[in-house]
Amino acid sequence: MVAHERNSTINQPAPELVVVMVPFVAHGHLNQLLHLSRLISTHNIHVNFLTTTTHIRQVRSRLHNSDPNSAASNLIHFHEFSTPPFTSPPPNPSNRFPAHLQPAFDSSLHLRHPVTNLIQSLSKTARRVAVVHDALMLYVVQDVKFIPNAVTYIFNPVSAFDTFWRAWDRRNRPFPVDPGMLKRLPSNDGCFSPEFIEFVKLQFTVKEGSHVGELIDSSSAIEAEYIAYLQREEMIGNKKLWAVGPLNLVDKVKPTNSTVSKHRHQCLQWLDLQPPSSVVYVSFGTTTTFTDEQITEMAIGLERSQQRFIWVVRAADKGDVFGDETNMADLPDGFEDRVEGRGLVVRGWAPQMEILGHVATGGFMTHCGWNSCTESISKGVPMATWPMHSDQPRNAFLITDVLKIGLVTNDWEHRDELVKSVVVEDVVRRLMESKEGDEMRKRAVELADSVRSSVAEGGECRKEIDSFICHISGRHG
Repeated sequence: MVAHERNSTINQPAPELVVVMVPFVAHGHLNQLLHLSRLISTHNIHVNFLTTTTHIRQVRSRLHNSDPNSAASNLIHFHEFSTPPFTSPPPNPSNRFPAHLQPAFDSSLHLRHPVTNLIQSLSKTARRVAVVHDALMLYVVQDVKFIPNAVTYIFNPVSAFDTFWRAWDRRNRPFPVDPGMLKRLPSNDGCFSPEFIEFVKLQFTVKEGSHVGELIDSSSAIEAEYIAYLQREEMIGNKKLWAVGPLNLVDKVKPTNSTVSKHRHQCLQWLDLQPPSSVVYVSFGTTTTFTDEQITEMAIGLERSQQRFIWVVRAADKGDVFGDETNMADLPDGFEDRVEGRGLVVRGWAPQMEILGHVATGGFMTHCGWNSCTESISKGVPMATWPMHSDQPRNAFLITDVLKIGLVTNDWEHRDELVKSVVVEDVVRRLMESKEGDEMRKRAVELADSVRSSVAEGGECRKEIDSFICHISGRHG
């Protein structure tokens, strides 16, 4: 079953080109391809965003909350597909990988035939159909190659650094790299559950030969060396790779003053009262749930650090995405009273990009999901790294050892150990009030300047996007 949303297109002629987005059904992945959809639609190109009924509410609300009346928004058409019912267990704090989401991941496999049918239908009225799909949706789009006027592009939602090392291993290490870097690289041990590894293997059984190019949510301003590696013939053959990110910065929406005043989150008003670069922002994304013991150690460490902080305390996303977030670990008795005025606890959602972009924010303690990394980089905020699973350990290594804009909170080798309050206190102090932290902040600001130049008109990122638009339009390559 499929439900469609069409916006003001009933009496319009069929477009020459339509784009189809097929995201993976996880928060960060959906968000990235929504950003890309908005960017492509600004070129007056119709974009069809395909996902499950379970997740369509999430992406539609994000788009319309951003700018409900924009012409670009009206060129994005959502298509929701129902999948067989599934039951998800509650998040398990003892398991770093969000195994409770695996039933939702598996449900995406049922999209293969309805997605193919919709693309087939679109191909009958458009001259050309460009299908951009998450790297974890290869199984779903495998039949698109049989549609004569449809082409596929793989979207890589993680860093070039992590993408390169995994692809280099998968291709049997086709050329030498820095042996010192290879030796220090965090292992993949513990990054994924066995069930998810099998899910990924299924994707790569259908990869080779089925796409004409790849995109990555990164920039040469951030990781030029690894983008260049990925563009080598040994890695990508005769296909092309476009570095079109950071998408969260390229697709920056400037809300009206009335929108800002009406919907401005209370934590931003609190930040207005704090000195510049004095607040550490603490947040661990949508897939992490800490144990009660770890929550207590975190609270004690933040309190004893004597630093200003905003701490987002929320449960991990459930399988149905919009589950109840109120059932969270208790904070130590009297904690919020003792830190009142210096610390702010936010339960549930927080406007992360606006927090990171606020002049009062001077540091970010993070799980190192790639979206969070690029948001922090684009705002010039150094990080305290605490990776949990997936690509996060190597993202953390990129931040601390390659870019040198972060401190290690929890080393991947000791991932299963409780992070004591004394460690939290020490890292927060070093990040916020030491010479070492000040130097990282300076490097982070310089990197942010380079990234902003890249995404500005005439910058390298803009050129990459224009090149990709030309390619999907059939104007070259």
